[in-house]
Order: sequence, then structure tokens, then C-alpha cells
Amino acid sequence: MRFIQTPLLAETVSKYSNMRTNTSKVTIHMVSSLDGFIAKKDGSVSWLESTDSYEKGISLSEEYIAEFIKAIDCYVMGSRTYQHALTLGWPYGDVPVIVLTSRDLISSRENVKFYSGNLNKLVNDQLKPNYRNIWLVGGAMLAKDFIRLKLAEDIIISIMPVILGNGTLFFDYIGKEQLLHLKDVTAYNDGMVELWYEIKKDS
Repeated sequence: MRFIQTPLLAETVSKYSNMRTNTSKVTIHMVSSLDGFIAKKDGSVSWLESTDSYEKGISLSEEYIAEFIKAIDCYVMGSRTYQHALTLGWPYGDVPVIVLTSRDLISSRENVKFYSGNLNKLVNDQLKPNYRNIWLVGGAMLAKDFIRLKLAEDIIISIMPVILGNGTLFFDYIGKEQLLHLKDVTAYNDGMVELWYEIKKDS
């Protein structure tokens, strides 16, 4: 099950405070272990809290983090990610959230909407005309669908200093080759390394 990283979502700011652009784009954001897992089989999340220390890594102020989060206009996630977020605390505030599911779910939050249908129509007809900075935050199957359908522009993956050995993989047999362009690399003082890729549309 995908964990909604309350502290790690904030940590992902670094050089991305200028994310807001005049054109709309979708960014896939995931936190993974070094061996590519984004969730443990038992759903535990302790591995997301690093006890490592890296002297050359950067740290972030609360003010900088707050400004970064303000730049995100909309979150997209699967139903299991959504339900896990509810049990762990809700890090998204009043920002619009689109939950992709075929299940009959309900929410007391006015900013949460459920969608079941064509992903191309969702992104191109509903999301991009209304939001500029759209973040897909889980789960793995949904991220793969967005890549296969060329619905995302960027991937930001935060790699924690741990090897899990099993669990849910970020990319397990995506079924196609996809070229990427490395836009930036950031190392944090807790040992997390963040990779920011652009998805090449001509591949």
C-alpha cells in the first residue's frame, strides 16, 4: 500500500520552488527504497523516517517548504493511496484531490472528487485546463498507466537510504521503453537522494 509521505512530501522542495509555469504539467512523485520498493508488504511506514546523516546534504526551512506546497494546484491518486492517507493523517489540506477508483467511495471533504473513466479525458479535458501544477502521488499501477499513455511530463523519485527486499515495486514490468532526461539531483542531510526526470515525449 502506498504511503502518503507527510514529512517527505515537504522535503521534496529543494530547487523546485519555481515549478509554477504558464503551461500545465503532470509530475509523478514517489518515494522508494534503493531497491525500488514504494511500500512494504505489511504496510508499515517506519522506513520512510531516515536516521541517516549526510553532512553535504541540504536541509529546508519550514517557510521554504510551505511556499513549495502552495505551488501544487491538484493531487491525483488511487483509492488505496487515498484510504491510507486518511489513516495516517491528511497532508493535502484543501487542495483539490482527484481519486481514481472503480469502487463506490465517499468523502466528507469537499476538495476530494472520485473519478472512474478515461485517463486521457481526465487529464486533457478536466485537469490541465484548470490546474497548472498537478502531482500524481500514488500508486504504482496508476503511475505506470500515466507513463504508458504519455500523460505525465516529469518524474520526481526520492530514494531513501534503505533496502527493503520485498514489497510493492515502483516499476514492475511497465511494458515499454521510455527515455528520460535528468533535470536535477538533490541530496538531503537525512541521506535521501532525489532524482528529477523529464519524460521525453518522442520516445
